Amino acid sequence: MKIICIGRNYAEHAKELGHEVPDEPVIFMKPKSALLQSHTPFYYPEFTNELHYECELVLRVCKNGKYIQERHASNYYNGITVGIDFTARDLQDEAKKKGLPWEKSKAFDNSAAVGKFLDITPEFNKKNINFRLLKNNELVQKGNSGQMIFNFDSIVANISNYFSLNIGDIIFTGTPAGVGECVVGDELEAFLEDQSLLKFEVK
Repeated sequence: MKIICIGRNYAEHAKELGHEVPDEPVIFMKPKSALLQSHTPFYYPEFTNELHYECELVLRVCKNGKYIQERHASNYYNGITVGIDFTARDLQDEAKKKGLPWEKSKAFDNSAAVGKFLDITPEFNKKNINFRLLKNNELVQKGNSGQMIFNFDSIVANISNYFSLNIGDIIFTGTPAGVGECVVGDELEAFLEDQSLLKFEVK
């Protein structure tokens, strides 16, 4: 099982971090050990002093594939949920300044929190999915799939040019504007439309 992530997929988020809007998906990966299941505690890593949440829509891969054409891409995923891509922002900023890889800031254990998956049914409007993140019951992030620079099918097709997709892989599709810091004691809850699919405390 692979965790494949897309960066800078919302224009406003790219701007808030001072990045240019990309002309193709920005891909990075997390290992299986990064997965944090819903209702499992998240423990603040000891190696960072600036931990950020990034709420995202997450797809579940249901079919093996390689070099997938965009018009067929929807056949390769059948589930969706919300997730949090945790980022040790201080480590990431330091690595970027030195031109070094930044896996330590993105791919550490339990850095990919994933909620309960919902099946994508034919009546599901993938171009208009609202999602949001609450921190201590206050809205801190919200987005809509229609705001994505690269839609689900485009992402799946692009990824498959470089990495074979396998059943059980999950794809984080990018975060909207509003990322921010969280600390020990914060409670995070992520919604897809009006359904709470992910909730846990930072310990």
